[in-house]
Amino acid sequence: MKQGQRLRLTIEKPAAGGRMIARHDGAVVLVSGAIPGETVEADVEKVQRGTGWARTVAVLEPSPDRVAPAVDVACGGNVFAFVAYPRQLVLKREIVRDGFTRIGRLSLPDDVPVHGSIVDGYRMRARLHVRHGRIGFFREGTHDLCPLAGAGQLLPEAVAAIGRLEAALAAVPQAEVAEIELAEDVEGRTRVCHLELAAEGNPAGLAALPPIEGLTGLSWSPAGAEGSLALQGDPTVHDTIDCAVGERHARVRLRRHARAFFQANRFLVTPLVNAVAARAGTGPVIDLYAGVGLFAAALVGLGWTSVTAVEGDPWSARDLEANAVTAGPALGVAHQSVEAFVDGCGRVSPETTVIVDPPRTGLSRDALAGILGLGAGRLVYVSCDVATLARDARAIVEAGYVLGPVELFDLFPNTAHIETVVTFTRDEPPR
Repeated sequence: MKQGQRLRLTIEKPAAGGRMIARHDGAVVLVSGAIPGETVEADVEKVQRGTGWARTVAVLEPSPDRVAPAVDVACGGNVFAFVAYPRQLVLKREIVRDGFTRIGRLSLPDDVPVHGSIVDGYRMRARLHVRHGRIGFFREGTHDLCPLAGAGQLLPEAVAAIGRLEAALAAVPQAEVAEIELAEDVEGRTRVCHLELAAEGNPAGLAALPPIEGLTGLSWSPAGAEGSLALQGDPTVHDTIDCAVGERHARVRLRRHARAFFQANRFLVTPLVNAVAARAGTGPVIDLYAGVGLFAAALVGLGWTSVTAVEGDPWSARDLEANAVTAGPALGVAHQSVEAFVDGCGRVSPETTVIVDPPRTGLSRDALAGILGLGAGRLVYVSCDVATLARDARAIVEAGYVLGPVELFDLFPNTAHIETVVTFTRDEPPR
């Protein structure tokens, strides 16, 4: 097998990242644009350490789950758009099960529940790129832009508003905007953008921007800055999340800046919150990587009387502190890194639940050691990356926890990503 070679391959199963596994002369080939069960012709793009990467150029025996994509498959976030959506959910379950088996050496049942999403307009957060005055997503594996409308991920109103912003920014080219953060509320009624300037950008002309129809707020910051300056309207969005666990119901109000972390899928944010809350036990809760307080504020609204939210990111922490005031005294805030918090926390009661929702890289070594050292009776792990989750799950089990229920949420349809919620419990308090 060598670069440029065309191979006839039978696709076996999915791999993390969106490619599928096939074999050629015993070597693994990771194939894009294919579905398990298909026979395809694929061109080898590269070979590294005996493994090949290949791109499908012809489908010889198509799967019944192959569909004509309604969006640009090459546009970032659409690598599975040619796969019928029910099959996408099956593939993602298989990816998670494979990761737990291969990396974590842990078994998952065949019937792990997967919550699907409406595919069109699901994103209420997006990082957009600016190149030569145009705004869009990157095409897969490149720095070339594709039009937002062709991606299918944003509401039409958001696409139109970004188009008007693009036209307005053309009048101030010296501003050199490099990236744009877009945020909407769940209902899509309020919409804000944050402009991050390139290092050479001159903000002098930004104040003269006309009001942008479709945007309720606009802010900007120099490259790498931790603060922001408002340009127009209110630079934050405000969400109302209706939560329910059993007979308990709550309507939670949250504010967030465009640069603060928040779950991106408007259709699954409430089911995700409810699932996490249902796993939180009845005792005190420590919410690590709390963001703006989505889980923590929901728990307080639902009746938990002691919740501590920990967030080190300055953008999210500012919103978290404001949301804690709204939530009331049951929600305490620690604005520090997770590593620093767990290092200084000491042991907690066995009735405590610890929630973690770390970045894609998973738990750092110090964070994991500190969390395990807390001695909490229950851990609820929310993850957007199966490889790092499986790695951390192995360490958590080896520390004496039992792997409990696993639930999947397809926060990013048409992609290979899946959000996983896992519960770990101790049969007895640690000694």
